Amino acid sequence: MPTLRSSSQSHSSSSPSIVSSSPQRTVGGAQKALSASPSASVSLPCEEKDSNLASEGASPSLSGDEGRDFEDSLKRSVKKRRAKRPHKTTPVAKHPKKGSQITRQNGQKKLELPSCDLFDAVKAAKSDMQSLVDEWLENYKQDEDTGFLELINFFIQSCGCKGTVTPEMFKKMSNSEIIRHLTEQFNEDSGDYPLTASGPSWKKFQGSFCEFVRTLVCQCQYSLLYDGFPMDNLISLLTGLSDSQVRAFRHTSTLAAMKLMTSLVKVALQLSLHKDNNQRQYEAERNKGPEQRAPERLESLLEKRKELQEHQEEIEGMMNAIFRGVFVHRYRDILPEIRAICIEEIGCWMQSYSTSFLTDSYLKYIGWTLHDKNRDVRLTCLKALQRLYSNQGLTARLELFTSRFKERMVSMVMDREYDVAVEAVRLLILILKNMEGVLTSADCESIYPVVYASHRALAAAAGEFLYWKLFYPEFEMRARGGRERHRSPHAQKTFFHLLLYFFMESELHDHAAYLVDSLWDCAGPHLKDWESLTSLLLEKDQNLSDVQENTLIEILVSSARQAVEGHPPVGRISGRKGLSAKERKVQADDKVKLTEHLIPLLPQLLAKFSADAEKVAPLLQLLNYFDLSIYCTRRLEKHLELLLQQLQDVVVKHTEPPVLEAGAQALYLLCKPEFTFFTRVDFARSQLVDLLTDRFQQELEELLQSSFIDEDEAYSLAATLKRLSAFYNAHDLTRWELYDPCYRLLRKAVDTGEVPHQVILPALTLVYFSVLWTLTHISRSGGSQKQLLSLKDRMVAVCELCQNCLSDVDLVIQEQAFILLSDLLLIFSPQMIAGGRDFLRPLIFLPEATLQSELASFLMDHVFLQSGDLGSGQTQDDHMQIEQLHQRRRLLAGFCKLLLYGILELDAASDVFKHYNKFYNDYGDIIKETLTRARQIDRSHCSRILLLSLKQLYTELLQERGPQGLSELPAFMEMRDLARRFALSFGPQQLQNRDIMVKLHKLSYLEKCLQRVPQTPGCPWGPVTTYRRSLTPVESTAEASPQGHSHSKRRRIEGPSKHQGAGQEESLQLNSVPPTPTLTSTAVKNKQPLGVLGEAKEEEGLESEFTHSRLLSGTQRPRFSGAQYFQTPRNPSGTGLDNKLTRLSLMEEDEEELESLDESSEAWRDTKKHHGSHSSLSENGLDLLDTTELNIEDF
Repeated sequence: MPTLRSSSQSHSSSSPSIVSSSPQRTVGGAQKALSASPSASVSLPCEEKDSNLASEGASPSLSGDEGRDFEDSLKRSVKKRRAKRPHKTTPVAKHPKKGSQITRQNGQKKLELPSCDLFDAVKAAKSDMQSLVDEWLENYKQDEDTGFLELINFFIQSCGCKGTVTPEMFKKMSNSEIIRHLTEQFNEDSGDYPLTASGPSWKKFQGSFCEFVRTLVCQCQYSLLYDGFPMDNLISLLTGLSDSQVRAFRHTSTLAAMKLMTSLVKVALQLSLHKDNNQRQYEAERNKGPEQRAPERLESLLEKRKELQEHQEEIEGMMNAIFRGVFVHRYRDILPEIRAICIEEIGCWMQSYSTSFLTDSYLKYIGWTLHDKNRDVRLTCLKALQRLYSNQGLTARLELFTSRFKERMVSMVMDREYDVAVEAVRLLILILKNMEGVLTSADCESIYPVVYASHRALAAAAGEFLYWKLFYPEFEMRARGGRERHRSPHAQKTFFHLLLYFFMESELHDHAAYLVDSLWDCAGPHLKDWESLTSLLLEKDQNLSDVQENTLIEILVSSARQAVEGHPPVGRISGRKGLSAKERKVQADDKVKLTEHLIPLLPQLLAKFSADAEKVAPLLQLLNYFDLSIYCTRRLEKHLELLLQQLQDVVVKHTEPPVLEAGAQALYLLCKPEFTFFTRVDFARSQLVDLLTDRFQQELEELLQSSFIDEDEAYSLAATLKRLSAFYNAHDLTRWELYDPCYRLLRKAVDTGEVPHQVILPALTLVYFSVLWTLTHISRSGGSQKQLLSLKDRMVAVCELCQNCLSDVDLVIQEQAFILLSDLLLIFSPQMIAGGRDFLRPLIFLPEATLQSELASFLMDHVFLQSGDLGSGQTQDDHMQIEQLHQRRRLLAGFCKLLLYGILELDAASDVFKHYNKFYNDYGDIIKETLTRARQIDRSHCSRILLLSLKQLYTELLQERGPQGLSELPAFMEMRDLARRFALSFGPQQLQNRDIMVKLHKLSYLEKCLQRVPQTPGCPWGPVTTYRRSLTPVESTAEASPQGHSHSKRRRIEGPSKHQGAGQEESLQLNSVPPTPTLTSTAVKNKQPLGVLGEAKEEEGLESEFTHSRLLSGTQRPRFSGAQYFQTPRNPSGTGLDNKLTRLSLMEEDEEELESLDESSEAWRDTKKHHGSHSSLSENGLDLLDTTELNIEDF
């Protein structure tokens, strides 16, 4: 069998011999073609360092002159194959190709180049590709030069180049010169070219392009493929284009060359098969006796073998030319699409012609590229390896490669891209199946934790790996005679024992539901074997531990939910939008099977585990996945009676909230009027509630009458209230009238404080549910005015109780009261009359200012707590801390809803927004959503609230640390970061935010600071006047303009030098203590060119006046044309404003304002000189932004 020489085997050997009819058109010149191209912007890929393959298996640096001998080898091989080319004649086509024209010049016929028929046909992708190639072949046979030029121009146009190769260029220019000429004609207006262009017309171009190349080789394999002229020159041109710095040339030619190589590999494979057949026929003929042997037959077979050998050598030469000239350089190209193409095609070569290509000299390229930085390239490598490892016959040749790159393949399971990690796990599954003993225990243990990943596809792939590694060898059924024998019960129990062992020994997760979901796709039939599961739970001789029983019950419930609902557990992303009709039918069948099996066994399971709350609660959840109508249709009412009896026993025995909630939910599912057994279930529910109510009334009277409450009595009363509260949540218990006794109990607790805390919590929940159920009745059927007023009184009374409980000593009661109060205020807000329920208007309740203040104070004291305020973190486990965080998030969410629905004043949101940065990890999503909704309600008001938040933080900092050295404090840095985050929340719409920014400047420091600046009577400060006018609409500015100024149409300003010099020498020096945050106007508007004044000299003079007037300094100078800047130089001796604030010209001043500006500026300079030196203001300690000198209450 032929073997191809790799570039790594001999760098100094000459390239395979390839014939070219024109030795000037060779690859050697093409590699240097665009070295001086002005349009090239990408460095030569073959010269760049291989940064994409950074690993211990990185690629060795390939020789830079590996393909430079390509042109010389072509020249040396011309003599060998030129004889095969037909004589250089130019026959005239009998029927010129459609689109071509024959013109007469000096009495001779001249064939013009056809228009882009090939390119248009491939682009349209409507014609049969074989017919298109056959048509081209016919034209080529009639005129070789014209046909070949048409093929060349097809590839040039496929690159997106508008230039063409003319016959003159083809005859007189080399490949490098042709490519350089085409580069100059390349259109660089857009970065798109046919392979990357978008739109319906280009959608199928790449597929059609690849199909054309494949069909071209297929149709030429018996004729032109072995003619030295077309294929050799085409390969030479593609090699030169693939080395171009123009991305379109490089990408398109590499794709064409790789597809050409793939087709040549298939031809080489067919030649190898024909050669083997010929050898067998020759041996068979030669082994015949002298009488039967046919000499003519032997001679023809020898001639055929010689011809096949020559063809194979020629194909190998072409393949080596493409591999050495294109692949070796382009597999590490700077463009990831090109690298992916190379790796995908070399994988196809290895799979189809493994004899020549499945060697370590070629496999190393895939191994090196496993370290590529691009996701698509890594993904292509993994898929190429999957095709190789899936063939068990090829795995023997992959042993060395596997040992070399196994560590990298295992590490890719933790790839940051989920789809790459999924393919890596699938590759390891194939290695596990087809290469026994390659993956060690350490390798497998690094994959096991992935079964609990949040990404479901990755977790399912890891679950399949776990299935084939641990479970399959023990119990998987074997196929015998085309039929599968049933699995034995012992094998099924072995599966669950192994599952228990893995879940408990690994200690990777606390919930088996995620493990069940990961194994569902590959081991679903085993997990749906509910007979084996229930038998393990009910058998007495299993000797299962308590943890094993809990895990088995969780697996039972999880498999039931997975079979019936089909969605993954909470927190795991599936990515599927819906189920097919077949899948829905399977779910319905599984639901029936589950119900039929568990209806008789569920009472037994409840009876066995009734004393264990951790086991009873999930068992009661199984009713959520039952088809409850089967109780009627299959006449299983006796099992329903047993279930109701066990349910009542469970409720009476337990007080844990999960058990009570599961029991109430189970009874709710059974108490549906459409069932025929509704009367029986409703009677059982009434009996249970009567029992609990009687017990509550009796215990309540004892508590209210006695002066001393025993702990046992308090515990019994609290347990009864917990049961009633859980059932009141799911069932309407209004007819039992529980509100009045509970209210009396809570009133006593508030007035005297003698009621135990464990009793107050469920009592609060009971009165809350009583109010909600009463509101539900009134909303459905309507109510009288008396009923509405009665409900309003009850609701107000409950709110007062909750308000009083906010100051309780027990934290749990405080938090529960806050949640209930937030819900009641939200439900009875003005929103309740929406949807045509105006009759509920008397029920609307708005909180008073005191209640709003208490809610805000509670939030500050219980939600925004530092880590040191939460208690000793060492004594609290992670689970407890997570639970506390969830509770605080719930409190914050309830408060934010009150703000957004207008129940609380929106200004109270400043207490929340000022903690946005500090508590971003805990509450960032809630605060961000609140900020977004508040901006949607009122953008201007929301902006003022953000400013108020910053003012509050600054005031708190002043009160804590004083005015000295604030800018160096970490708290000040945090406040500055918060202001930056607030600024980013406005978005990039400057024009939309302009009015808001102007209002912020007016509301903030400007107006109040201007009042503290000393001014000479009658001489206003020009820069301040201008800045104030810039924040005022043009109309109001015109009205407020001074009357004493002249209104000249044009005013010449004599020169910028004197104003500018004075401004630099006498700029206002500011000194403030402490430094305050910089204030910059963001309401930016481009100023119109001052050329409207008539002359450039006027513009220069006006600019000098603006430059002289320097007011504030900023951290950044905005870039836009026509803006005028006002800056205050730093005081080298003071501690004033350290940063230069940029003064922006925000509005267009008319001529009247310009005159006022000039005169006021001159007056200011005179005033300044009259008052003395720059330190006149510093002595007073005043600053334009010095809020420490202002009354904080003004803000």
